[in-house]
Amino acid sequence: MKKQRKRYTAEEKVAVLRRHLLEGTTVSALCDELGLQPTVFYRWQKEFFENGAAAFQSKGRVDHQAEQERIEYLEKKIQRKDEVLAELMVEHIALKKELGEL
Repeated sequence: MKKQRKRYTAEEKVAVLRRHLLEGTTVSALCDELGLQPTVFYRWQKEFFENGAAAFQSKGRVDHQAEQERIEYLEKKIQRKDEVLAELMVEHIALKKELGEL
């Protein structure tokens, strides 16, 4: 009968790696305790270090810049609508004067 494969969450994987890296628990002890193959542990460690740079990337700036561009676009759009509205109001008043309604 085959043993059920345990699926570890990202948080669980990080906790296992933390125990090894910070607490100094040996890989063999962790693998025995969790029923992991050492190759699985080392694969997790490799992925962790390869993707670690993502934690330090400044996503806020990119989002902030896109948000600023969107705000500027919308402000220009409102300004243009205000200009068109003002122009129409001037024409409307001129027409009313012409027709003697004012």
